[in-house]
Amino acid sequence: MIRAIVCGAAGRMGGRIIAMIHEADDFTLVGAVERPGSPSIGQDAGEVAGIGKIGVPLVDDLGTVMGKGQVVIDFTAPQATMAHLAIAAQSRVPVVIGTTGLGTADLERIRELSSAAPCVVSPNMSVGVNVLLKVLAEVALTLGEEYDVEIVETHHRFKQDAPSGTALKMAQVIAEKLGRELDKTGIYGRQGLVGARSKEEIAIHALRAGDVIGDHTVIFGGMGERIEMTHRAHSRDNFARGALRAARWVIGWPPGLYDMQDVLGLKDKGR
Repeated sequence: MIRAIVCGAAGRMGGRIIAMIHEADDFTLVGAVERPGSPSIGQDAGEVAGIGKIGVPLVDDLGTVMGKGQVVIDFTAPQATMAHLAIAAQSRVPVVIGTTGLGTADLERIRELSSAAPCVVSPNMSVGVNVLLKVLAEVALTLGEEYDVEIVETHHRFKQDAPSGTALKMAQVIAEKLGRELDKTGIYGRQGLVGARSKEEIAIHALRAGDVIGDHTVIFGGMGERIEMTHRAHSRDNFARGALRAARWVIGWPPGLYDMQDVLGLKDKGR
């Protein structure tokens, strides 16, 4: 049995991951972590997740349960994620990170810490989204410079960061294939008299409404035609399944920084 610790255990994603662990034949939950001051601290993680009592209380310090786990699954916030990764790396325990909103400095620090323990980082653990990332790279490479790229993402009203990590990843994948630097060509919404669209722009538009789990549409617009590729998440369970798939995969791998493309065997070879 894979002994898992979930950070962000009282959150929307944390609860679904705990439920999936409870249903899985090859996982057992040995630790559940929430932020200090959370009203859920001390409660049973299963009851908080809505699956009934499982005998694992929520704690506010990963260090107190670190010795029990084989893998840490973290869906929290950037500051908390960085603190959790430092603790896991010190114990050389693999980590799966699904936190969004990580900055450049965070990613550099993650790369440093992953030299001590393997770490899978992905803004979206969905298998479908990661297959789409692979396809987007091929489409961008084939269409080339003559097609405009626009990305539209929609999420629930409670989401804290914008644009979504998934939309940014899509833009980065496309920019790389087109030989562009997203920091220079990325456009995040438009307002006012902005002039004609430049050829190099990769635009990302963020919508927030209701309880939408996550929709992403990439538009390749050419003269006389356009291609639209959409992924719609119907449930958070697909992200939870992907996180467990990543957790199974990362155990036993050498230290290093990985992503879901590694987990799914989708990385380009020799190209």
